[in-house]
Amino acid sequence: MIFRIADTFTDSLGKLTVQEQKAVKTSAFDLQMNPANPGIRFHKLDKAKDPNFWSASVSMDIRIIVHRTENSLLLCYVDHHDKAYQWAERRKLETHPKTGAAQIVEIRETVKEITVPVYVDTIKKAPAKPTLFADTSDEELLSYGVPVDWLEDVKQATEDSLLELADHLPREAAEALLDLATGTQPVMYKMALGSDPFEHPDAQRRFRLMTDVEELERALDYPWEKWTVFLHPAQKKLVDRDYSGPARVSGSAGTGKTIVALHRAAHLARSNENARVLLTTFSDPLAYSLQNKLARLLGKEPRLGERLEVQSMNSVGVRLYKANLGALKVAPKEAVNELLEQASAQVEDHKFSSYFLRTEWEEVVDAWQLDTWDKYRDVVRLGRKTRLPEKQRKVLWEIFEIVRSGLESKGMKTLSQMFSELAVHLEGSANPPFDYAIVDEAQDISIAQLKFLAALSSRPDSLFFSGDLGQRIFQQPFSWKSLGVDIRGRSNTLRINYRTSHQIRQQADRLLAPELADVDGVIEDRRATQSVFNGPKPIIQVTDSQEEEQQIVAEWLKDLLGDGYTPAEIGVFVRSDNEIPRAQQAVQNSGSPFVVLDEKLLPATEQVSICSMHLAKGLEFRAVAVMACDDEIIPLQDRIDTVVDDSDLEEVYNTERHLLYVACTRARDHLFVTSVDPESEFIDDLKM
Repeated sequence: MIFRIADTFTDSLGKLTVQEQKAVKTSAFDLQMNPANPGIRFHKLDKAKDPNFWSASVSMDIRIIVHRTENSLLLCYVDHHDKAYQWAERRKLETHPKTGAAQIVEIRETVKEITVPVYVDTIKKAPAKPTLFADTSDEELLSYGVPVDWLEDVKQATEDSLLELADHLPREAAEALLDLATGTQPVMYKMALGSDPFEHPDAQRRFRLMTDVEELERALDYPWEKWTVFLHPAQKKLVDRDYSGPARVSGSAGTGKTIVALHRAAHLARSNENARVLLTTFSDPLAYSLQNKLARLLGKEPRLGERLEVQSMNSVGVRLYKANLGALKVAPKEAVNELLEQASAQVEDHKFSSYFLRTEWEEVVDAWQLDTWDKYRDVVRLGRKTRLPEKQRKVLWEIFEIVRSGLESKGMKTLSQMFSELAVHLEGSANPPFDYAIVDEAQDISIAQLKFLAALSSRPDSLFFSGDLGQRIFQQPFSWKSLGVDIRGRSNTLRINYRTSHQIRQQADRLLAPELADVDGVIEDRRATQSVFNGPKPIIQVTDSQEEEQQIVAEWLKDLLGDGYTPAEIGVFVRSDNEIPRAQQAVQNSGSPFVVLDEKLLPATEQVSICSMHLAKGLEFRAVAVMACDDEIIPLQDRIDTVVDDSDLEEVYNTERHLLYVACTRARDHLFVTSVDPESEFIDDLKM
């Protein structure tokens, strides 16, 4: 008996309560072990248009909808009795006549006419919106996977009705229509006629064969993280591709860049016997998250995990340095800042602020490991736009020389120095510690870290990066090409957003330019990005006081919990630690348990998560409140006050925008942005 699950089943499972999910999983395992189990009551659905739809009882009220034939069983949907039956009565499983892909298709006659209300006065009638696909042939629409029954509705679709229509269509058809509407040529995946409809690339993103109990258990334990089971054809292509040099996959938040990085790491380990693979990112919490996800992905291949190391960049750097170059004492930021203050006091007749000295050290001198006056005098200060005549640089170098000497006398090395020395040691090594490196959140990689990665292996496709320029919040931009990592011609952008609703993504995207380019001229075009599901419109509210803000957030939280959301599915973010008490008070007012996250503490299973926008990186929640978006808080006035050049001010504004974008795009279904009057100027951008 062939046993499969559909993504509609995992989606619906994730919406049930924890206790209901446990009961459903038990029944699913029973069905897999013995589909004829007498303890499972099947009921044929008389009103269903598909004769193979049956219901399987989980409890007095919960029903699993299965597609049942003599040789196969497909788990399609699960819900309370009436809702489960209604779902089945409106759908059928069929093979598309043109593409050959298996699809679960919504039956057209059960769907009310799709209309968008337009309010007009009694005198003037609003002009009809032009149809988008009236001139597109039936043959072409069918080639995109549009079901035959839906052709006429597609032909009548307008700009206003397209998103509502897309919710009723198979995923590949919806994506193709959204592509056409935005001027992008859809990608089609073909198979030979007569092939198994479940083997079609479009079918494999929604149906998965379950070969044993362990595989089913992983799929059902993490229903929200479908990436362990279902992979989009565009993602699979990037995972399996042979590259002739360093490669990068980019895309806006929620497009599955991390998914591709995880699968790429597993693919390289499988395809290269005895190869050692490093999967890394910029922080320990994100590395821990990658570890957990990789463990789920490799559940049936534990030995593969022995050759796959997951660590943050700094952790792997410290370990390799000690193993190859001896003892290491990393200089804390506090020690460096103290040396900068002392050196500044020793060098007379300069007017450089502490902030300027600190950032000049971090972003130029230490970042590029400039150890002589000549190197500092001649360096192109990319990302540091403030012009410095040679006379001023000379004064600055006196200060930095004192800092360098102070670090050396204390036996300390900065992380940049550590990575630079490691890079020199590993360059051309006959036995590198890793054969391949996959880097997630690569937009925040440092100069010295990239030097280190470039020295790891001489294999042409040894480096693979995933990241989003729109989420760069920690590092100044710099040229990868100048360090020998040239991704031009091997950079691909993912366009399908799986995590964030269309409404949230569209609003958050207003914070960024439609195109972003790195220093080497590689462009990320965000205009063709599309979300695969709809949701409620984000709420943006400006209040008169912090007390009022806290109370409306508390009411919002109560409403979510009343609708069945669990505390663990909710995140509350603020610009910095200074605003954490505002968020705490709001959650306390709602009566919800909460946890304040730090760099070592991950979200808890039964608590609302509260943290700064920086720590929100890499997290995902069904509902997110972004609080305290006040004037002078974002963008942070303390950062603006330290800027001495208009170009530097632009960089501050860019990273502050990126921070707010990161916070907003952690949300899947609900986004609530609040502030106290006067609000941040970024609020106006979100409202546009």
